[in-house]
Amino acid sequence: MNRLATLASILSAGFVLSAQAAPVTYVIDNSHTYPHFTYNHLGFSNQTHKFDKTSGKIVIDRAAKTGSADVTIEATSVNTGYALFNEHIQGADYFDTAKYPTIRFKADAMQFKGDVPASLSGALTIKGVTKPVSLTITHFKCQPHPMLKVDACGANATTQVKRSEFNMGKNAPYVSDEVTLNLAIEAVKEHAPAAE
Repeated sequence: MNRLATLASILSAGFVLSAQAAPVTYVIDNSHTYPHFTYNHLGFSNQTHKFDKTSGKIVIDRAAKTGSADVTIEATSVNTGYALFNEHIQGADYFDTAKYPTIRFKADAMQFKGDVPASLSGALTIKGVTKPVSLTITHFKCQPHPMLKVDACGANATTQVKRSEFNMGKNAPYVSDEVTLNLAIEAVKEHAPAAE
């Protein structure tokens, strides 16, 4: 009986551990997600613009220290604060949103430092061109959302790219080729579908 009890205890503990290690999927909250990019304009100043529409999912297994991300940004939602400039950078020389209405970041590797995600590595697609990128995670936190009453995670991440590598190099170097991409993101735990 003691052996049976010990075996049952081991199996039970293994089940608990495997349940704790299961990956969790979080759905991006567009109302609190802020992709933005910064570049130098003619040496006068560093300009920052944003996108208003973002969707996607983040998967995190904090016990196994793995994760992934699939984020889609609507390039047509670019917001410079000036309607005429919004139209200008959606033209063929820049985002060419008539042909390429979305930007996508698909990451299949999440690196941890201790118990906290430190970076995401994957592929960034802009204007039909896909390049490998790594985003450095500068802030990360998961906790129950005080208003939505569900588990949620938030993060800030950053990387730098050359726009000329995405066929968007017009006016470089007067307008800097180097662009810093920043992502402030919040996501809530995905609900399992209801049983039929």
